[in-house]
Amino acid sequence: MPTNQAPVGGVDYPRTYQEFRTWFPDDVACREYLGHLRWPDGFSCSRCGCGGAWRTGRGLWMCAECGLKTSATAGTIFHRSHTPLSTWFAAVWFVTSQKNGVSAQGLQDALGFGSYETAWAWLHKLRRAMVRPDRELLGNKPGGVVELDQSFLGGRSHGKLGGSSDKAPITIAVERTERGRLGRARLELADKPGGLDIIDFASEVIAPGATIHTDGARMFTRLTDLGYTHHATPGTNAGRKVDNPDAVMPGPHLVSSLLKRWTAGTLHHRLSYQHLPYYLDEFTFRFNRRNSRARGMLFYRLLQQAVDTDPHPLKELIGG
Repeated sequence: MPTNQAPVGGVDYPRTYQEFRTWFPDDVACREYLGHLRWPDGFSCSRCGCGGAWRTGRGLWMCAECGLKTSATAGTIFHRSHTPLSTWFAAVWFVTSQKNGVSAQGLQDALGFGSYETAWAWLHKLRRAMVRPDRELLGNKPGGVVELDQSFLGGRSHGKLGGSSDKAPITIAVERTERGRLGRARLELADKPGGLDIIDFASEVIAPGATIHTDGARMFTRLTDLGYTHHATPGTNAGRKVDNPDAVMPGPHLVSSLLKRWTAGTLHHRLSYQHLPYYLDEFTFRFNRRNSRARGMLFYRLLQQAVDTDPHPLKELIGG
């Protein structure tokens, strides 16, 4: 399918589980599908850039110019995996077809993995494919509005407020559509509560010229110098703190509530600070596609990004 055309259900991706089983009966079918996703405009050699190739008896592509042999899985998260591609496809379908995702224990039970570690590693490989580096910036449409704030994620900290607790500070940016509804979101693990890295985060994920709503903290005055229109809604009322500071920015507050509910219901609070950025990536992937009725489209998008993601061996995953 040409890259400038939107994928079509039943043509570019399976719409139902029945279609999924029909489309991918074996590894050969899976490998061909990955080949089309990796080279949608035709094969291109990673060494010399040649577009011509021969197909070998083992299903490899051999460059007609330099003779390099490669596969659709080389250099992707499926690289050198000893597990059949059909099992990988089943995992991707299972992960994307569940609206709220699945835990490592759930994936192990569903696919019959011999160890929890295997299911955990697969999920983390897939999480690394859930965010595209070249994704569109928030507020990139004329009149774009983005709410920016921080929240906290973690266990209970008795007697301490968020910024003084051992909870992890999470920076949240979320769009407001023309109708006032929530659009796409971006989340990041902050260095510390109220740090200047929130300004760096804003410049990385929000389009220049957009209007940014904040709670009026002093650090946000820097946004104007970066070309943004800054609209401050102070988190105080007549010199006194409001009862619910998070509600000053209702968009990030709602996203934060959904994030906490998701980590509790799907991950059962099994979060490590080391891997938290990748859990945030999965939540972002799901939140930004929450209105998609075509679960097969999520399957398509995740595979499309998986063939453009590095292998990430287990040693690297464990080390963060």
